[in-house]
Amino acid sequence: MEMLFLIRELTDNAQRIQDLVRSVSQEDAMWKSDPDTWSILEVINHLYDEEREDFRVRLEIILYHTDRPWPGIDPKGWVMSRNYNARDLEESLDNFLEERKTSLEWLGGLVKPDWDSNYEAQFGLITAGDMFASWVSHDHLHLRQLVELHRSLTVRAAEPYRVDYAGEW
Repeated sequence: MEMLFLIRELTDNAQRIQDLVRSVSQEDAMWKSDPDTWSILEVINHLYDEEREDFRVRLEIILYHTDRPWPGIDPKGWVMSRNYNARDLEESLDNFLEERKTSLEWLGGLVKPDWDSNYEAQFGLITAGDMFASWVSHDHLHLRQLVELHRSLTVRAAEPYRVDYAGEW
């Protein structure tokens, strides 16, 4: 596994996420294209909670404390129970970026991690390498989601005009 590449991706992804969010108004950050999609604000707060309560915590358990149970998480439920969409966008983004900084410092301090170390999770066996790679891929999923939300905001702002000439989405 190319650990430095994956760390660089987490670093660059934080900047990419920031770039996709910094210029968005609070009102646009709360907007949803439909009731079943997340808003930009919900995505950012989800990333923040996943950063501090899921990936880093669970990776540490896989690497060093396989006898401990994973802490419970409820990513979909937290959107409503933690009222993500009522939060301040700038503060939410800063929280995520600060937590990502902590994660990157932690990752940078790992000495010869055993990426083959594994954990018997509820869904089956997962290695430390699987968890680390999934952490990076999780960013990519939500970067795609943020781009889709930006496109939806553009379509809304362009009404009554169409964006079809741009190409198929």
